[in-house]
Amino acid sequence: MTQLLLIRHGQSTWNAQGRIQGWADPPLDEIGHDQAGKLAERLRCEGHELTAIYSSPLVRARQTAEEIGRVFELPVQTDDRLKEHGFGQLTGLTGLQVEEQFPDWVAARQGGRTWIVPPGGEDRDEFIQRAISVMTDITNHHLDQTVAIVSHGGTLGGYLAHLLEIPMHRSLPFQFDNTGISIVRLSKGRVRLVRLNDTGHLSNCI
Repeated sequence: MTQLLLIRHGQSTWNAQGRIQGWADPPLDEIGHDQAGKLAERLRCEGHELTAIYSSPLVRARQTAEEIGRVFELPVQTDDRLKEHGFGQLTGLTGLQVEEQFPDWVAARQGGRTWIVPPGGEDRDEFIQRAISVMTDITNHHLDQTVAIVSHGGTLGGYLAHLLEIPMHRSLPFQFDNTGISIVRLSKGRVRLVRLNDTGHLSNCI
């Protein structure tokens, strides 16, 4: 059985400002660094026997992965294919700015049931295929092992939708919060989702 720990990065400076990030490279803020530390400690306490850690090269993901690497004494391997979806001209904008500057695009998305490519953004099909390809390569390279993969909400969502056979151009019925942990187990063609967007390590109630 191969086990993938799919993890979204901690809070970045742009997350805190409500800005669309895409391929932009803002770092973790103070809260994000704290989240990453709690995430790494939780993985250690749960006894995961990690054999590898992979990360998007974008600094917010890499900083999160490096905290896990520090605790597990493992290097972080980066892959460009783990980057977030490219949002083109929307990059750096807040939701309100998007509504003001791109009203036609916002109107086309009303209802949220169909994906509309952002102005100047990355093609959706190409984005999904790169997410699938990198996850497949990692899985094939680490059969019957446990691997942590730190990436972004769009990238993780695209791959998970593929595994669960959710139509790629529909809005997903789940989300990924900062340092949320999702665990997928793959064995003999079977897919088992055993955890989805678990952020219990950020709560003072546990």
